[in-house]
Amino acid sequence: MAEQQKKKDAAAADKKRAEQQKPGEKGKKKEEEVEMSPEDLALKEEIDLCVVRTKDMDAGVQKMALDTLRKEIREATASMTSAPKPLKFLRPHYVELCDFFKASPAGDNKRLLADVLSVLALTMGDASKHECLSFKLQGDVADLESWGHDFVRNLAGEIGEQYNKRVAEEQDVADLMVLVEQIVPFHMQHSAEPDACDLLMEIGQLEKILQYVDVNNPSRYERVCLYLVACASYVPEPEDRTLYHTAATIYRRAGRPALALQLFVKLGDIESIKTIFADCGADGAMRKQLAFILARHGTYATLNAEELAAAGDTDEAEALSAIVSNAKLAEYFGSLATELSISAPKDPDDVFKSAENPRSSLSTTVDSARMNLATTFANAFINVASGKDLIVTKEGSKWLYKNKDHGMMSAAASIGMILMWDIDEGLSQIDKYLYVQDSYIKAGALLGIGIVNCTVRNECDPAFALLQESVESTDSNIRTGALLGLGLAYAGMAREDVMELIIPVVESTSANPEVVGIAALALGMVFVSTANTRLSEVLIGVLLEASKELLNSTYSRFICVGLGLLFLGKGDSAEVALEAAKVLQGSLAEYTLLTIRTCAYAGTCNVLEVQKLLQVCGEHAEEGKEVPPGPNAQGVAVLGIALIAMGEDLGSQMAARSLEHLLQYGDPAVRRAVPLALGLLSVSNPQMSVMDTLSKLSHDSDSEVGLAAIFALGLIGAGTLNSREAGMLQQLAGYYLKDPSIMFMVRLSQGLLHMGKGTMTINPFHSDRLLMSPVAMAGLLAVVHSCLDIKNIILGKSHYLLYTIAVAMYPRTLMTFDENLQQVKTSVRVGQAVDIAGQAGRPKAITGFQTHTTPVLFSHGDRAELASDDYVPLNPTLEGFVILKKSPTAE
Repeated sequence: MAEQQKKKDAAAADKKRAEQQKPGEKGKKKEEEVEMSPEDLALKEEIDLCVVRTKDMDAGVQKMALDTLRKEIREATASMTSAPKPLKFLRPHYVELCDFFKASPAGDNKRLLADVLSVLALTMGDASKHECLSFKLQGDVADLESWGHDFVRNLAGEIGEQYNKRVAEEQDVADLMVLVEQIVPFHMQHSAEPDACDLLMEIGQLEKILQYVDVNNPSRYERVCLYLVACASYVPEPEDRTLYHTAATIYRRAGRPALALQLFVKLGDIESIKTIFADCGADGAMRKQLAFILARHGTYATLNAEELAAAGDTDEAEALSAIVSNAKLAEYFGSLATELSISAPKDPDDVFKSAENPRSSLSTTVDSARMNLATTFANAFINVASGKDLIVTKEGSKWLYKNKDHGMMSAAASIGMILMWDIDEGLSQIDKYLYVQDSYIKAGALLGIGIVNCTVRNECDPAFALLQESVESTDSNIRTGALLGLGLAYAGMAREDVMELIIPVVESTSANPEVVGIAALALGMVFVSTANTRLSEVLIGVLLEASKELLNSTYSRFICVGLGLLFLGKGDSAEVALEAAKVLQGSLAEYTLLTIRTCAYAGTCNVLEVQKLLQVCGEHAEEGKEVPPGPNAQGVAVLGIALIAMGEDLGSQMAARSLEHLLQYGDPAVRRAVPLALGLLSVSNPQMSVMDTLSKLSHDSDSEVGLAAIFALGLIGAGTLNSREAGMLQQLAGYYLKDPSIMFMVRLSQGLLHMGKGTMTINPFHSDRLLMSPVAMAGLLAVVHSCLDIKNIILGKSHYLLYTIAVAMYPRTLMTFDENLQQVKTSVRVGQAVDIAGQAGRPKAITGFQTHTTPVLFSHGDRAELASDDYVPLNPTLEGFVILKKSPTAE
């Protein structure tokens, strides 16, 4: 009994002591009490003994102890849940070893100890003091690989921070570069290319990567290039250009001219583009493939084909010229339509009536001219580039005369849409309308000539010959049609003769605001993304000297848009124009500044610019204060958020969230622009979340928000035939049956949804979303800026501006050709693109694929790869028009 009582008393005393212990001491006691295995115990005793001997007075004993420690650390392997055991047992001795190191005299043993402490600092040192790097610089700098990947990776991180600190303090960095020159090849040899790139980017010496890339090993250099291109979206200017140029140089050295060309196009480097063509030597097929890439971008149609072709080869020069100028685009599109069995024209009524409310027959009695105009636009979009339709081009058709005034202008111009890209047939059909007495029809015919020629260049240059005289006409409608026609026909071609023809119109004090605005827009489209100094000075001068009538007119916005288009995607190059525009006064001053700035950073995902725009959107008008006449600048800021963010998926998602907040808290001008911004973010990409938001907004109490939302539905569904959106638009048609304005927008969106019978896209991004076509973006911007005043422009008399979207239209297809440009049918796997940048090994670039035979249609985010080894594509980015070569391994 006495013994049991003693045990109880002892247990109670232990429990009391445990309760009185601090939580940290309790955990420590428990940790000490964990039993170690005999092997671990022996290792701990050996480590402790080595630490003691490290401080021995005999240098030989010290060296032996240090060699043992180095050996144990190097051979130790960490589990997934704990640190290597030698490091764990050395933890209590770290401070005393550091003190001993400071007191030790210089010599070999001190360098050996520095190596050990450098590894210990990996887990025990103060990261802010860069102890790992500090000890390594005092140790053996030539021996890094033996300490393992984690040590090298940590060392690289500390080098980056220390390098920048020393540069800022103007200190020497030679000792750091010694380590860098070991770490980079180590990473490159061990499939850690992203780590090598990160280190060199951190110290601002990315060009050194060229020394270590093995251009004979595709898996190596492709990982480097993919990572650099992916990182370029997240680094500030001008570092992004360095990344693109480095990747392009690697591709060029590796013999991948198509991929190198895409990056030089991104940089706008004309001389490098010509060099890429020259590098192809006798490979004429590759030059043709490169020409297809330039043709898709849209701003290189005026390049001298003789400079691109092999020296003295006039036949090849003609072939390249035809490709770059899109001369055969109509032929290829017709071939696609034949393959897909959609050559027959489609009646817009078939689109309107499918599963629609049976009461829709009543709609023809409500404002019939407005409905006829809606049918005109829908028909133009549905049968675009088809060559024929059932309404306008039909023999003996009187459709033009079923419209009124400006409606007749748009109806005549729709002939150009139906015959788009087919210059010979288009001009012959439009020619008869150039000699009619009705000025509206003649104006529409002039605009139609421009539409037929958009994104296509003809050696005879018919558009300029037919339109130049009408620019000086006394009839403002004819002038407007001719000016916009020139803008569409020569979009992105930077033609000096067109500039000389239009500048007098812009500077004219007698022309009405509409003519001046359209003339400025035309100049912006022709010289898009050129940063033309003379034009920017002219347009700023026009705004400075503008009459009150022009400044207060809604068409004055197009002068600002024209000015912004000059700097589209030019970034910091627009700073001079922005400074010059700061002298402007009145309501149009902020509109101008915001338009230039948003255009300059289009597609760059520049977070700082988006924050500035959100600040503008968050401003609220003072109660009782009169709103000044003229365009409202807040709408531009909203559009700018989408314009800047749309180049990258993550940025687009963040922008969409910000726009939802603006809907809740923004002023009316902001709310009216939000649907258009959502449409721009997801153009030709009907995302469910965006579609649902726009569907709710289409019933908004503010009618302008509703109109913009319905048009935005057309933008996001353009050319996709999305069944869910088709159902939404049909419901809206039944709901707003007796409202002619809303019905007009619904019909318009239905036409856009069925654009090209489901074969077109208006998304300006191409080449796997790497490149943004400035011409396509110019067309989209002209339309969305028009919709900022949707009631006075689109629902007023200037609905013809909707045709500016024609320059953004392009077949969403993959067509394959042989080296003689004869169509080839081959199997391809089409699936959802997967981001593989920075991933080790050879991961799959697509997922959820299906196998098809070319030609095939692409949806947003799709990517393709050849399903057989019979052919080798000359452009690894299987998109658009691709030339295939017979594979050497094919039977």
